[in-house]
Amino acid sequence: MKLLTLYNRVNIITTVIVMLITGIIYYQAISWILNDQNDKALKVEEDEVFDYVNLNKQLPQVFESKDQQISFTEAAPNSIKREFINTDYKKEKNEYESGRGLISSVTVNGKYYKILIVESKVETEDLIQIIFGITIGVILFLLLVLLIANRLILNRLWQPFYAILKEIKLFNITDNREIAQTTTSIDEFVELNQAATAMTGRARHDYKDLKTFTENASHELLTPIAVINSKLDTLIQTENFSDRQSKILTDLYSAVARLSRLNQSLLLLVKIENRLLTDQHSINLRLLIEEMLIQLEDIFNDKKITITTGLTDKEILASPYLIEILLNNLIINAVRHNYNGGNINIQLTAESLVIANTGATVALPDDKIYTRFHKSSSSDGSGLGLTISKQICENFGFALNYKYQSPHHYFTVKF
Repeated sequence: MKLLTLYNRVNIITTVIVMLITGIIYYQAISWILNDQNDKALKVEEDEVFDYVNLNKQLPQVFESKDQQISFTEAAPNSIKREFINTDYKKEKNEYESGRGLISSVTVNGKYYKILIVESKVETEDLIQIIFGITIGVILFLLLVLLIANRLILNRLWQPFYAILKEIKLFNITDNREIAQTTTSIDEFVELNQAATAMTGRARHDYKDLKTFTENASHELLTPIAVINSKLDTLIQTENFSDRQSKILTDLYSAVARLSRLNQSLLLLVKIENRLLTDQHSINLRLLIEEMLIQLEDIFNDKKITITTGLTDKEILASPYLIEILLNNLIINAVRHNYNGGNINIQLTAESLVIANTGATVALPDDKIYTRFHKSSSSDGSGLGLTISKQICENFGFALNYKYQSPHHYFTVKF
């Protein structure tokens, strides 16, 4: 959930709750004020009855009007308690509506009477409903204005944040493009932009240092490796080697050959990351795969691996050298991690290239498949094959994915 959505939700819920509580308090306050006005009107009528009795020494006539009724009932002395009550107001034809009443008492010529003054509350309730309706309308209007204002104003306020986030997403450590400075007057976003710029700058600087070191180290290793190979060739031409000496020389040859392959892989990776191999031509993948399978036929026969294919014509624009390396790495990887008598299935369509091979019965760890120098304990590779394959795919806008579905491991290049 986005922060803006969460803020709007919390803000609206809080506003609605506050408005409801305020509305209830407002309704009760209006009801109390209007009831107080009714009570004052009832008290005025009570005072008029008292004034009439004091002046005329008799009860006034029973009074009824459209919205007021006064009645007198003889009662036991001092049995009436003066109070205001909510009661029913009797209309014509035995119809009733809500009313407000005052119970009081008066003594006339030695007789004790109960006074009941009732006024209709219909007009008061209508007034309350009108006021409350207007209030609800104002609240809903305010909520609507608040919602629109939050959406428009907050969206505009958060534009610098989304601009900075977009720049961070587009950041590529191999590019020389700097993160664009976002113009904003909000201090937090200014600090965020400065922090992002500083962070990417440090990352790019560290990457360049590491890349330079790798490139220089690989180049520097070329000469000693060539010297060692030359000396080994000279030494092998010497006669009278014992079996132990022959084994030592064989191990040295294997180690130097492995070191040479590793050095070549590092140099290739540096060239790919620096985009130094930019020659691109139209390539028919079907023809290239078929040619490569013929070249690797002896390797397949050594492990008695069965090859099945389903190839359609697919033209891509890329570097032939890098595509050959990509295909060679994926196919050799399928052979290296296969078992004797296993099988490899290669399917090429207009959308993807899928290379599936039998092998270990557990999936490869997703977080380490393309990690440099990560390999299984039984592998004799450099641990850079899949890393190089991944980098080649990224250079040409392809996606390299892996999945395991027993009994096959699938590597898919999506074009």
